[in-house]
Amino acid sequence: MFHDVKSLSASVPMANAIRVLAMDAVLHANSGHPGMPMGMADIAVALWAGHLKHNPKNPNWSDRDRFVLSNGHGSMLIYSLLHLTGYDLSIDDIKAFRTLHSKTPGHPERGYTPGVETTTGPLGQGIANAVGMAVAEKVLAAEFNRLDHTIVDHFTYAFLGDGCLMEGISHEACSLAGTLGLGKLIVFYDDNGISIDGHVEGWFSDDTPARFRSYNWHVMPAVDGHNISEVLAAIDAAKADRGRPTLICCKTVIGKGAPTKAGSHDSHGNPLGAAEIAAARRALDWPHPAFEIPFEVYDAWNADKLGGERESDWIGRFARYRDQYPELASEYDRRINGRLPADFSQLSDDFVQKAASQADAVATRKASLNAVEAFTPVLPELVGGSADLAGSNMTIGREAKPLTKASGGNYVYYGVREFGMAAIVNGMLAHGGVRPFGGTYVMFSEYARNAIRMAALMKLGVIHVLTHDSIALGQDGPTHQPIEQLATLRMMPNLDVWRPCDATETAVAWQAALQHNGTPTVLALSRQNLPAQTRTAKQVNDIAKGGYTLSKEASPLQVVIIATGSEVEIAVEAQRELQGQGIGVRVVSLPSTFLFDRQDHAYRQDVLPANIPRVSVEAGVADYWRKYVGLEGAVVGIDSFGESAAPDVLFKHFGVTASAVVKAAQSLLSSSNRTEGR
Repeated sequence: MFHDVKSLSASVPMANAIRVLAMDAVLHANSGHPGMPMGMADIAVALWAGHLKHNPKNPNWSDRDRFVLSNGHGSMLIYSLLHLTGYDLSIDDIKAFRTLHSKTPGHPERGYTPGVETTTGPLGQGIANAVGMAVAEKVLAAEFNRLDHTIVDHFTYAFLGDGCLMEGISHEACSLAGTLGLGKLIVFYDDNGISIDGHVEGWFSDDTPARFRSYNWHVMPAVDGHNISEVLAAIDAAKADRGRPTLICCKTVIGKGAPTKAGSHDSHGNPLGAAEIAAARRALDWPHPAFEIPFEVYDAWNADKLGGERESDWIGRFARYRDQYPELASEYDRRINGRLPADFSQLSDDFVQKAASQADAVATRKASLNAVEAFTPVLPELVGGSADLAGSNMTIGREAKPLTKASGGNYVYYGVREFGMAAIVNGMLAHGGVRPFGGTYVMFSEYARNAIRMAALMKLGVIHVLTHDSIALGQDGPTHQPIEQLATLRMMPNLDVWRPCDATETAVAWQAALQHNGTPTVLALSRQNLPAQTRTAKQVNDIAKGGYTLSKEASPLQVVIIATGSEVEIAVEAQRELQGQGIGVRVVSLPSTFLFDRQDHAYRQDVLPANIPRVSVEAGVADYWRKYVGLEGAVVGIDSFGESAAPDVLFKHFGVTASAVVKAAQSLLSSSNRTEGR
């Protein structure tokens, strides 16, 4: 243990320091949630002062324990803990709670605050991230530990509340965690019976311990969350059970210490008020003014010395590991620091050139599998998976080894859990050392949408392999056919959406996804075979810019056709017909609007010259493409839900055809000629 926190003389002021900082910061900001930090303060003392392995001077130490505050609205709990234990978070940062560009935003955000492992706030996602972190620890331990050297050996701890448990994602993630036997995952349930609307028994009457026992969790019910000795004993018991994740159910009082608002939803999401805080200070025997913590309390909390000693011990053990296993040690260093192999650029370029040399028609989902199989031997950190669609998504390659309760691996069978999968892969990447990708249909990205958004917000380079990208899915019908999904995904900040038209563009998409670790990627892939397009070496290189001229006009340029994915073939066919009529047509393939929009003006102008009429064609909503064709341009797309029929029938029915593109181009030219005539 860091300190003898069983001593009440030490633990009471340590917990009360959290309570007063939460009250003061929320009042100072006139915004926030004081109740949860006040209610979970004693649990936090038991965990952070009694068990948590971390070093405030190096928040990125790879073998630290991970801590996730899933009930992230109580962010002053983690900010108080980070400040008190010695992280680079000053009392002035605490005073700046919820102000612009501070280190203490309203909900914990990865990248803003040293020691915050993941962004939380949307309830339930934090616990799913924690599951992902425990998965990553298990994968790395199986790969790098040896009988005589254990260099990966840490726990993942999470705090959560009733709201997290009401969210469906908690069922998805915790069910899988039990199946995988993630014994290094320990979760504390803040069972205070209160949510924003009041006492939860009117809308949340689950038998939570029974639910988690059914998931194959080790469950410790009815722990007194204000009895630090009892919580410490529960943590000891949890750490001793390495075969199952543990849920410690802690009975607490929300807002504990507030004389009139404790135990009430009045303390949940509003400042307590100056009078209530003054009364709370008297009740807690805390005579100090706002934001003032006595030296002896800081001293009791400070984790610098022991944290440094623990990391130094690990560094020494790792040095001995390096002596005995130099290649493994170098590989661990590379992966934990998120570096690609030195020869990755050349190896990936070679793979792209190989794809470009092949003329066979292939579904881009199959081309994606080819990429997985090519890159996995070079990047053993790749950990794949699918939400019960491994064969359909083509995510499971020859090198795949399923992760199980009994063994590590590099492939996760997520079951039908799209949202859980997306949040788990976020946690895996946030942990470090692995590079996860997960698969489902484009349509079912709707289930995973908020976790995809959280990856973009955190700048986590996860990869979503989303197949069956259009009405070409066919007879499964409109429930499975994406229409608006690609457009709305493209509108998400910091999310790179690729819709490749053939194997070459798919290879480049994978290369870009792996190289851009700060950007999550969606690969929208076809079910049906798509013909290989002919390109020059320069055109192959230009794919990485997100958009390029695929087929240049044979006469003076009169019309530009913009297309993605399976509709590139339609654009090329339309070009042939129009050029047969003496009309100069250029086909622009735009597989990644994200990257194309980031090219300099000169390049974008060269690909899409101004004052030339433009037609776009994509089997999805039309409005998105106004950005590229303008109000005067034409969009061939679909602004209704799909139908159940064979793909070729559907493309004809919805007018996503070469003849429709030809007519649109002719209409634009006719309109332009009439305008010029006036």
